[in-house]
Amino acid sequence: MNLQTKRINTANACVTATLLTKDMESKLNKIATKISKNIKLDGFRKGKVPLNVIKSRYKENIEQDAQKEAVQEILSEALKELNIEPKEIIGDPIITKFDKKENSIDLEIKISLNPDFKLDNVPECIPEVKLKKITEKEIEIRLEEVAKSKTPLIEAKKDKKLSKGNIANINFEGFIDNKAFEGGKAENFDLLIGSNQFMPGFEDALIGMKTGEEKEINVDFPQDYHSKDLAGKPATFKVKLNKIQVKETPKIDDNLVKSLLPQEKQPTLELLKEKIKEQLELESKTKIYNEELKGKVIENLDKSFKFDLPDLIIEQEMDLLFRNALNTIEEKELEILKSDTKKAQQKRETFREQAEKSVKITFIINALSKQEKISVEDNEVLQTIYYESMMNGQNPKDTIDYYQKNNLLPAMKMAMIEDKILSHLLDKKLNNSNQTPKPEKKAKKTKDKAE
Repeated sequence: MNLQTKRINTANACVTATLLTKDMESKLNKIATKISKNIKLDGFRKGKVPLNVIKSRYKENIEQDAQKEAVQEILSEALKELNIEPKEIIGDPIITKFDKKENSIDLEIKISLNPDFKLDNVPECIPEVKLKKITEKEIEIRLEEVAKSKTPLIEAKKDKKLSKGNIANINFEGFIDNKAFEGGKAENFDLLIGSNQFMPGFEDALIGMKTGEEKEINVDFPQDYHSKDLAGKPATFKVKLNKIQVKETPKIDDNLVKSLLPQEKQPTLELLKEKIKEQLELESKTKIYNEELKGKVIENLDKSFKFDLPDLIIEQEMDLLFRNALNTIEEKELEILKSDTKKAQQKRETFREQAEKSVKITFIINALSKQEKISVEDNEVLQTIYYESMMNGQNPKDTIDYYQKNNLLPAMKMAMIEDKILSHLLDKKLNNSNQTPKPEKKAKKTKDKAE
């Protein structure tokens, strides 16, 4: 066996080898002998089947096993030469060349390795965290909203005009080209005006109606509407307003405070306001983290870290990005890519930079998760999917089954770990900036003694 190894960089290695046919023949005989001891064929006693019969009957399986054994031996020897521990390898080595000749087989195997880098400059990648100060007015507004949510609904007077914040009980039926469409009809449907639950323009058109009034509303379905049969089409809805429900004027009293702080021994309005302030601060921080700072952290990590990336992992990520893109492109372009291999390769290549960034960030996040001892349990992932599907009006079991069947749980878990780590890094930055440094003690002045 002629073996050559090459360490391309810290994350990639290549192995080339030539397997002689005579060496392979001995492996074939050994595997065939092992099979013959246990196999029983008609006309032969158990263990007495000739090797040539075994090799002929099970030729394909024997060759595959022999080749697999030979490749394992090559890899084992190559790792020794390269001084690589098996735990350093990422994924399975890929055979990129398997060229059968008359007396030999030429092999090329590529190996991906965990890249080597340090996390020393991570703190420099975390931007300053400046949180918005919660005002008394914001606390009062939230307190009123909470009180309002606890206040029962009452039916408005017949002459009241529907306005934002009211709940409209309506009958409606939708038509496209004067034909009713499936799913476009309901009776006694409660709609909170201003919730944007319906398509744009529908709720605004209801404002000003009175109880018992009927109206036709013309709106367009959004271009990205989930039903392709309706997306982008103009529709007419015939609507009848059955009744208007409004909230009573909320009362902020001891009963409300006690209902909102059931576990407190001495619930007070001041304590309730403090709790509301804490909630508003958390909401504000979460919004700033998600909309501004986490993206900056990712960009800074990408720019600050330079290390070798495993080529095979980048290629896999490019394949994934390319496949996902195929689901969103127009039918015409898709047909071109299917018929033109060169253009398909060019399209796939456009995802290289994105793939490299994604792979790099994944390695950094993995290293940080170990350093900071941050993890996400499998049950946390399932609970998150369950909760999100419930919020979106979907069947949680169906959603979880979809994630499992399409092997999406690992990606979901990785995204949750990344989110946890980014929040952790930003919290550390925030806490450090909030710590008031202790004043340095002034050195005592001493006078030089004059002799």
